[in-house]
Amino acid sequence: MSSSNYQRNKAEIDRFRKELASMMEDIREIDKKVLNQAVNEGVQHAKRRTPVGVHPNPVTFTVKRGPDAGKVVSFETKKSAEASACVMVGGWLRWNWHKLPTKSNGQGIETELVNSADYASYWNYGHNIKNSKTGPSKGFVKGTYVLEKTQNYVSKRVGSLFEKEVEAVQKRHDQ
Repeated sequence: MSSSNYQRNKAEIDRFRKELASMMEDIREIDKKVLNQAVNEGVQHAKRRTPVGVHPNPVTFTVKRGPDAGKVVSFETKKSAEASACVMVGGWLRWNWHKLPTKSNGQGIETELVNSADYASYWNYGHNIKNSKTGPSKGFVKGTYVLEKTQNYVSKRVGSLFEKEVEAVQKRHDQ
């Protein structure tokens, strides 16, 4: 084997390794970017599907399913200081959709989409209707399951956004 071929091959392999390392670094950065973008889009998706309404005071109901099943819930609808800045009537449930900060765990990164309104779980999973705390049940309001629908939306978006970003990295490094 001639020395010049060895030198050229070694230089080409070194260049390839350097380019591959650069590409891998770009792909690591994509994870957080794509997850944040998909979950932020999920927040908007959930907000668009969350109705805004006017409710009688006080609102009282019994939880039928979920971790708080059997619990009687009653509350007054009031505007908080944050909601008072908003011109809409109601809307507290919509206002409270947000994404928690992205953090690393042992297997990658994670974030959460949450609704911090105290009655969000009753609206999402459904609840019993009663006239009084001890009265008979008048019926059951089915849950909207917006959180689950939004999780499905985010899952689909993560896949398509990640694919798009990887293709962009490949184009950048193929030049």
